[in-house]
Amino acid sequence: MKKILALCLLLTALLLSACSETSDDDNQKDKAMDKDQDDKAMRTYESEDGPVEVPKDPERIVVLTSFFAGDVAALDGDIVGVDQGAKKSPVLKDKVKDAEVVSAENVEKILNLDPDLIIGLSSVKNSDKLEEIAPTVTYTYGELGYLDQRIEIGKLLGKKDQAKEWVQDFKKRAEDLGEKVKNNIGADTTISVTEKFDKQFYVYGDNWARGTEILYQAMDLKMPENVKESAEEQGYLSISPEAIPDYAGDYMVIAEDPGADNAFQDTETYKNIPAVKNDHVIHVNANAFHFNDAISLDYELNVFKEAFLGES
Repeated sequence: MKKILALCLLLTALLLSACSETSDDDNQKDKAMDKDQDDKAMRTYESEDGPVEVPKDPERIVVLTSFFAGDVAALDGDIVGVDQGAKKSPVLKDKVKDAEVVSAENVEKILNLDPDLIIGLSSVKNSDKLEEIAPTVTYTYGELGYLDQRIEIGKLLGKKDQAKEWVQDFKKRAEDLGEKVKNNIGADTTISVTEKFDKQFYVYGDNWARGTEILYQAMDLKMPENVKESAEEQGYLSISPEAIPDYAGDYMVIAEDPGADNAFQDTETYKNIPAVKNDHVIHVNANAFHFNDAISLDYELNVFKEAFLGES
């Protein structure tokens, strides 16, 4: 009788143990499912076109404009597709090396990348088809200030605080550099920014990348008055090679494509510009200066620090 009782007790204990293990396994599975569901949770983002349901933690992002690729990458966004311009930038190319080159024209390629978020400009093509693939958020270029745009991308990715911290740090670094540069070259010294694009020359205002936001806004350096008057509304001014001396500052920043024909710099017109004679010309890689995202701005700020102060 005692043996039977002991056997019953043993079987009961084993049964209870098995039930407990099953319950623990079920709990673990439930927790894993809850976590998976939480990772895929959606939230409402207030875009310029209205509310959009976007992933709480996007894992596969397609960025259809180079202007925002650096901001997404700086916030550790997982970019699976990006436009050709970002790949061409020597500053951004390593950050997007694993991303496929895509464009809004190739909807099928974007579909095959299985994105959970698409980011582009408001002028993006096939927006209706893109919205069928994944939540799509677009921005009008220049609608927000260049630093406000950083924060807005942070909001979109659920990393607003991280974006704001970078903005505050950048503003402090740029302001400090601006004070040092003005003490070094003079507060009234003017800086102009020029670029040769294809066969045309351009001079830029204070909000058209090429380092203009840093020089004129963040560092508070002076723009030549005629550049300010001519380029203020559109952001840039198209000029002939012969007119470059008329818009040249005491210092000149020249954005140039390393592979382009820069024979103009061998002409007497160019050589007689005071900034050229005084060796006050800062040559920069146009492909590295075309954007004003967080990664590009950090790079550009360091270029100016070395150019004006000899510090790296």
